[in-house]
Amino acid sequence: MNIFWIPILLAACSWIFCGCGSFRPAMPPLASIEGVRGHFAEGRIIDLEKEKSISFDELMNDLEGMELIFVGEVHDNPEHHLIEVQILQALMARNEGLTVAMEFFDVTQQPVMDRYLEGGLSETAFLKDVDWAGGWSFPYHFYRALIFPARERGIRLIGINLPAKVVRKVARSGLESLTPEEKAYAAREIDLNNEAHRAYLHEVYKDHPHDDLDNFDYFYQAQCVWEETMAENIARDLKENPGKMVVFTGNSHIVNRFGIPERVLRRIQVKTATVVLYPLTERSILFKNMADYVWLTAACSAGKYGRHTMRLRKPGENNNNEINAGKNR
Repeated sequence: MNIFWIPILLAACSWIFCGCGSFRPAMPPLASIEGVRGHFAEGRIIDLEKEKSISFDELMNDLEGMELIFVGEVHDNPEHHLIEVQILQALMARNEGLTVAMEFFDVTQQPVMDRYLEGGLSETAFLKDVDWAGGWSFPYHFYRALIFPARERGIRLIGINLPAKVVRKVARSGLESLTPEEKAYAAREIDLNNEAHRAYLHEVYKDHPHDDLDNFDYFYQAQCVWEETMAENIARDLKENPGKMVVFTGNSHIVNRFGIPERVLRRIQVKTATVVLYPLTERSILFKNMADYVWLTAACSAGKYGRHTMRLRKPGENNNNEINAGKNR
């Protein structure tokens, strides 16, 4: 896809996917930075350190000096996937040795991914062998434009997740319920002591019904084993294959940096940046430590899923989740 078309497609997305027959409000939702005058609307890329909006070219210039770039999405938001393609194309144009890491595949699927990337599998066989429909389940066409360029251009593409069945088991019955075989997929070090992270996820847990998950401690353990394992897999690959890596994942795993990013930095010191794609549904406050950059988008939805787990404060709401995390530049 030519980069020229991306802004046009983004604009079309907001009309095609976001309306679903409904009318836009008279006043669009806006975001503001905590303690800073002024507001930002959809489409703005916010540099939270500089406290201002920047252009796409300025964002890419900033990311040029980073070794590890996290891009966080809402999985069923079509606009987010178009933005990811735009970011990936710009990174590929500037970096020959780019590695693309994805939450959407687990480590057991890597052999199938490699066979597909090397031309040994058709796309149909690839999707069947990774059980896309039964595994990740979000529409494949959202991700195809991220995966296909890797096959065409010989770019490394790695899965960083652990099998979903392991995460589900921990969420229902805790870490101690795992068998030795299941523990082998998980990170060796799992930090359960970050109180800010725990408080943030407790708010997420309260905001979203979990009929089959009635134990918050197990829910929190599952989130930690999930994020620690992705962090361990990222750190291991960076040690074995030094160079620039971009990680595509859900935005709840990178907001405030205490999901995956800080857990990576506990294992390896690299220059990092986090780019959170955030759908504006109402007036929101962007607190300065939530990310390096926030790209404000429409609240698009594929219509089938309609959920996301990242939580921002509304104007006037007390902040119980902010942490004093510095940038790693």
